[in-house]
Amino acid sequence: MENHQSAIGDRVQKLCLVCVEVRGHIVASLSKTGNIVSVKCPQCGTRSRFKKSDSNNGIGAVPEGAPYNWAITYRKGQTMLHPTFGIGEVTAVVDAGKIDVLFSDRVRRLVHTKA
Repeated sequence: MENHQSAIGDRVQKLCLVCVEVRGHIVASLSKTGNIVSVKCPQCGTRSRFKKSDSNNGIGAVPEGAPYNWAITYRKGQTMLHPTFGIGEVTAVVDAGKIDVLFSDRVRRLVHTKA
């Protein structure tokens, strides 16, 4: 089994009790041994404790999401893998052709559903 070290800013899947949805949360704090202690929901801003059982596979960061494709329609909460920015989660559908996506460094505006 591979030993995965998490870092502040990594993404982990967890059920947000406020949003009542499983979504990517941002690692907010780590223990001295490198285990995730708390995470923050990018949607509602709620900070909560994290247990290994909260994650899909118990190792912390869960890279998920299909590769980004500007021709696909995205909805709020979906994850994607962008070739330049990495794993991101759609935080808002701005209009029919634009979405805001939260990546590890910041929110970026991308196009979608463009023929």
